[in-house]
Amino acid sequence: MRAAPRAFAGPAPAVSLNGARSAADGAAVPMSPQDLAEAALASVAAGAGEVLVSPRTPCGRQSLSPRVVGPVLEALRGTGVSVPLSVPVSAGVGAGPDPAGRLERVRSWTVLPDRAEVSFGEPGAEELAEALLARGVAVDAVVPLGGPAGPEPMARFLAWPVRTPGRVRLAAELAAADPALVAGLRGLPPVAVLLYGREAAAWPVLRLAARCGTGARTGVGDVLHLPDGRRAGSNAELVAAAREQLARYSPVTAASR
Repeated sequence: MRAAPRAFAGPAPAVSLNGARSAADGAAVPMSPQDLAEAALASVAAGAGEVLVSPRTPCGRQSLSPRVVGPVLEALRGTGVSVPLSVPVSAGVGAGPDPAGRLERVRSWTVLPDRAEVSFGEPGAEELAEALLARGVAVDAVVPLGGPAGPEPMARFLAWPVRTPGRVRLAAELAAADPALVAGLRGLPPVAVLLYGREAAAWPVLRLAARCGTGARTGVGDVLHLPDGRRAGSNAELVAAAREQLARYSPVTAASR
């Protein structure tokens, strides 16, 4: 019998179980549906509030095919993962750079995630987001900030009429933990915000998210090392470290001490 998830105080981060990683990145990267399910369960037990998973074919390729996405989602839900499940829908996954191909894949899904990531740095993002919302899937609008993508992704997001703000979240990928980038988010449509970074930016951005009171994310899909520089042994270890960092840097938590 599996132990019941522990009760946690404070914000619960999302966890990116595998992202664009491969088996070459180490044993901490889950690939098969069963490994992903076990990693998700352990991450939720460590305090993750939602799970982002990149479904893989048996040979390890990312895919948007319903024959790949469906079994992975069923494996996670079938083993008792009860938090929201999300999948990425981008040019680097399955259908390549063809917006029409990605749209066709999404419309062919027979098992639906709770959320999906749509990159607003790519053409066709608006149509893809609308198709997901029409199917009952909430949307994370991914907008890179402070990197080489420039202002175009944010301009594309701002030009998209958000008709259901309760089902849309802005997932801002920060190149660095620059408070000026977050200050620039004021005055946006009334949607929830999640901040995250990758590799060297991952932990500084998570601490910035704690100070700003936004959503946050961790996981081997974003970073392979713990805040002290040690290599993480699992997604669950990263989640536990993220919970500690969020509690330490959140103004609400600090004020209650």
